[in-house]
Amino acid sequence: MPLLPPDTRLQGQVIAVTSADQGYGRIISSALARCGADVVLIGNNPETLAAHASSIENASSVRGGGTAIPIKADVGVPMDWRSAQQRILEIFGVLHGIVHLADKRAMSSFTTLSEGEWMDLFNCNVKSSVGIAQIARRYLPSTWLTIIGPHLDEKGLHTSPQRGALKGLVEQAYTEELRANLVLPGRASSSDETLDRPLADAVLALAMPELSHLTGNIVRVPMPAVSSLRGDQGALLTNLMER
Repeated sequence: MPLLPPDTRLQGQVIAVTSADQGYGRIISSALARCGADVVLIGNNPETLAAHASSIENASSVRGGGTAIPIKADVGVPMDWRSAQQRILEIFGVLHGIVHLADKRAMSSFTTLSEGEWMDLFNCNVKSSVGIAQIARRYLPSTWLTIIGPHLDEKGLHTSPQRGALKGLVEQAYTEELRANLVLPGRASSSDETLDRPLADAVLALAMPELSHLTGNIVRVPMPAVSSLRGDQGALLTNLMER
């Protein structure tokens, strides 16, 4: 069976993805690379980042696509992100866009959430988003920012102020001439590219140069239920085997 021609819709684009070695970050970075973007994988674990970069490179060598490089950085620390941004500019000379995963989930309910857990959520989801936006605006004002916010299936009261802060940041970004959008997935990642494709498609759409005028949007992405969809796939496979 002949291979399909490579997807070049994002060819020439350099896009950084945070938490790129896990969950939605892994799936989004792979999708961007398949569309021709050169992706920079940002995270805290150099081993898993390097392994994911290698898998992207291997896939690109077979069916075409962009390159991938890993950079270790804690984006909750502004100077760490600043250093990563400088490294990207040293390598590529440009950074067109940033996809930031601000979707860390709480392991406790609202009533049992400790101060330390709350501060960890705040740092990972809100502080990091504000820091990335500020540094991008200061040094790379034409770079766009897409934030993946807390999932819509997380109902704890502690989630509301996080979403509210991110919505306010995105909706008012125009006052700083910064292009920013917020994407809210319907559930946590399944780590399955097929099941999580709706979110990747939404991020890809916002990354397209043709839609560079879109800013200040809050995009809610309904996601298929993991258990029911996997059950349907299993039933389909069983029916095919019985034929």
